[in-house]
Formats: sequence, structure tokens, C-alpha cells
Amino acid sequence: MSWLDKILPPRINREDKNTKRVPEGVWVKCPSCDSALYSDELKKALNVCPNCGHHMRLNARARIDSLLDPEDRVKIGEHLRSADPLKFKDSRRYTERLSEAVKDTKESDALVVVGGTIMRMPATLACFEFGFMGGSMGSVVGELFVRGVQHAIENRTAFVCVSASGGARMQESLFSLMQMAKTNAMLTRLSEAGLPFISILTDPTMGGVSASFAFMGDVVLAEPNALVGFAGPRVIEQTVREQLPEGFQRAEFLLQKGALDMVVHRKEMRETVAHLIALLTQKSEQAVGE
Repeated sequence: MSWLDKILPPRINREDKNTKRVPEGVWVKCPSCDSALYSDELKKALNVCPNCGHHMRLNARARIDSLLDPEDRVKIGEHLRSADPLKFKDSRRYTERLSEAVKDTKESDALVVVGGTIMRMPATLACFEFGFMGGSMGSVVGELFVRGVQHAIENRTAFVCVSASGGARMQESLFSLMQMAKTNAMLTRLSEAGLPFISILTDPTMGGVSASFAFMGDVVLAEPNALVGFAGPRVIEQTVREQLPEGFQRAEFLLQKGALDMVVHRKEMRETVAHLIALLTQKSEQAVGE
């Protein structure tokens, strides 16, 4: 300690030990209306803002829990893992990106497939995990989709897919693009078996996913204000050098143009899908349970 430190008064400690700090993740800000929302209450509302109705993104497991009955669930293809046949590397290795995505999402890849029932209506449900590399479609995603459809055919259930994807996975190049044809070919078999495919589009559904199976459903549903298209609005504006109309590529715009059958609120999605399955499989509406 120097002589100067001895004559100067001690520094004031402004930190009050009794002050309680709000832990991280307790509050969530709505990106639409800027409301501060209690995270636990937001989860109960299925990530829908109670003030403005904005539909925030929902992970695959929460989506499955919001649609499927809790009983008699069958996990499909959980052991599948993505490989790196091209030894792809951009700023980082593909294998590093995969490991990070697995660690962050606790999922094996960007699609989770589960068999079960929706309000007692037999269904096979496939949900995209957007947090896993933007929900991009690689070889494993395509294979999981195929196995889900195969499970639906073998068990005579409807097939329901909830899309949330940026499109094809660039790290797998043509292997990824091949999945567009592969998934559609499997949907042809589902149709030949006389079983329905219900496609649910959420924010965002873009690129190779929207250009392949996303619009192939017997019924195509979307959540409010979901961004759906092939290229993004900014890319299109830069290409055509024209300003796009308001709401372009949003669910309501696509419904108006006839590209969608229905825009359904997230809280009503489970009941809507159950009644559609009953209608498409020619089962009594009374068979739909709670």
C-alpha cells in the first residue's frame, strides 16, 4: 500500500448485498409489441403473446406436447446421426456445427418424429427444430421424414408435419437437395395407401422445404403471420428491383392468394388437426376426444 492510499478515504462500496437481482430468462420481450412477459406464463400460452397475439417460435418438443396426447407415444429414428461425407468446412467444420447444435437443442437432428394420437385420433407427427442449424434439411432429416411416413403407412395413421426451416442444408450440398425428391416420393406412397397428409407451416418455412413437401398436404395450415416462401423478401426485392406489397409471404397474404387452406391460432391447432383427421379418415366426429 502506497502513502497516497493511506491518506485517501476508502472507496464507497455501492453494491448492496441485500439487493435481489432478477435471474436471466425470467422475463421475455415480445418482438411485436415490446411487452415484457413472464417466461413461465408465456410457456403456458404456448409462446403466444397475450397482449398482441404474436406467435413466437416454439421448439420441437414443446410443439409435440401441444399436439400429441401424452399416452402411448412411439419415438421414431432417434438413433440416426448426420455424417460429413463431403468433409465440408466454411468458417468452421460441419462436424463442429453439428456438435454445437446437438448440445444446444438436445436433439439428434432438425426433425423429431413421434407416433401417437391427437385427441384420440391416430397420427404420426414430425416436427422441425429450428434451433438445430435453422431447421435445415439434410440427409438425416429426409430419412426421418421417410421413416415417419412409413410408420404412418404401416400403422394406418394420418401423417402430420410441422415445418419450421430455412431450407436445404448447404453443408450437405446435393445430398440435401436429394431429400426434396425423396420426401415427395414417400408422400406419393402415403397417398396411394389412402392416408392423409396434413402440413402445418410455421415461422419460417423457406427454401427447399417450402419447395418440396410443405405445400403437398391434403390440407395445408399455417400459423398467423408465419413467413412462408422460397427466397426471402429482401432477396426478391433486390432481384426484381421493386418494392413488395405489405405482408408479402406472410400466412394471411398466402391465404388470400389461395396458397393455404387455413390460418389457425396455435391454441386451436390441436383441435383443428384432430377434426381434420377424423374428416379425412372418415371417422365419426364423436370419436375425437379431449
